[in-house]
Amino acid sequence: MAKVAFLGLGVMGFPMAGHLVAKGKHEVTVYNRSPAKSKSWTEKFGGKSAATPKAAAEGQDFVMACVGNDGDLRSVTLGTDGAFAGMKSGAIFVDHTTASAEVARQLYAEATKKNFAFLDAPVSGGQAGAENGALTVMCGGDEAAYKKAEPVIMAYAKMCKLLGAAGSGQLTKMVNQICIAGLVEGLAEGIHFAKKAGLDVNAVIDTISKGAAQSWQMENRYKTMNDGKFDFGFAVEWMRKDLSICLAEARRNGASLPVTALVDNFYSEVEKMGGKRWDTSSLLARLQR
Repeated sequence: MAKVAFLGLGVMGFPMAGHLVAKGKHEVTVYNRSPAKSKSWTEKFGGKSAATPKAAAEGQDFVMACVGNDGDLRSVTLGTDGAFAGMKSGAIFVDHTTASAEVARQLYAEATKKNFAFLDAPVSGGQAGAENGALTVMCGGDEAAYKKAEPVIMAYAKMCKLLGAAGSGQLTKMVNQICIAGLVEGLAEGIHFAKKAGLDVNAVIDTISKGAAQSWQMENRYKTMNDGKFDFGFAVEWMRKDLSICLAEARRNGASLPVTALVDNFYSEVEKMGGKRWDTSSLLARLQR
């Protein structure tokens, strides 16, 4: 059992922190910008809540965070009330936010100065993965810190891997989102084409999903897409945030991402249709306007 703090109790963080108690049997203290969410979490899982990230981090062996973006991450880590001000020597900060590799490297450097460890560890698997404790976790940082943190992370993960130095976890998550963007657009176009061709979409997918076209997106999203239901899964506005990170990094490293840029533009059209909170499979709605 370890002493763990968890910062950020959104749709991902709330169940992730819960698994630390229910499965990991850890002693958990939570912090959330909205105190009501912290109260709801402690009522469900026990544990403690703290008024600031610093207070949550004090005395903990591990501090996990899962917030919205680079700015949110800086706000819970830095400053007089930030978690870094409360971290003890030798502790490990594990950041599950999908953020830039740049901020990961900056926070790693700051943590090193203060004699504690920092791992960037974004996740894939969505809300369902968080609730089921079946996330994929992509880590960047020092191997010694990773080896200590991995058993704790596995309370809510089915796969966890160290990919390299600080920032490598975030870079790997970018690869993940780049691949997903193209897959979802391809699936949307395939379903759209099948409908226009007068085919039975269910029969088509049942057939081609047994061959080379198979993907997680096809297996898990085609039915709701075909039914015109786009309220399940990762929201368009969050995908656009992630793709903006990918495209900014590509401008820095010289990678060419023409399909990713195109799909990001398609998602901007979905937002204009009122689909900011629709899930990412709503690319089909754009084709069916």
